[in-house]
Amino acid sequence: MICSYIALGSNLDDPLSHIIAGLQGIQQLPETTLEAVSGLYSTPPLGPEGQQNYLNAVVQINTSLSPLTLLDALQSIEQQQGRQRLVRWGPRTLDLDILLYGNQVINHDRLVVPHAEMTNRSFVLLPLADIAEDLVLPSGTTVRQLATVADQSGITRLPTHLMTLIAAPHKQSPYN
Repeated sequence: MICSYIALGSNLDDPLSHIIAGLQGIQQLPETTLEAVSGLYSTPPLGPEGQQNYLNAVVQINTSLSPLTLLDALQSIEQQQGRQRLVRWGPRTLDLDILLYGNQVINHDRLVVPHAEMTNRSFVLLPLADIAEDLVLPSGTTVRQLATVADQSGITRLPTHLMTLIAAPHKQSPYN
């Protein structure tokens, strides 16, 4: 099993529901166990102006899925939530990004791991620090070191406990 970290984000059409559906979809992936869920953060949008704030979180999973099979599964979950890729960094119902896949460095035309921008994005670093602050990235830097200096302007950690919300009965996944 490979330890992997997945970022979740949403800012359209009831973002909390999309985050919960994303977590439930991840929970139901074959050969995968959900190990940890960060706090939920409200964060300013990155990209085109006029967007609503995002809800962001990060999860830790252990999986036997290959990186590209995991990517395909995550994109399927996004599509189930109505994800459309119309504008770069534009609003979205659900965004699921593979941040890390073990300590592998992957440069594929469909997938770059570690995620190319993760060390520059507070909306990734702060939730990741919730669950893995001592994690050493392939660069040799710890998540804690990066999160400590991350710009936290406009970012709020919400009191929502995501693990409680996903424990409720949920829809059938195509991955069962």
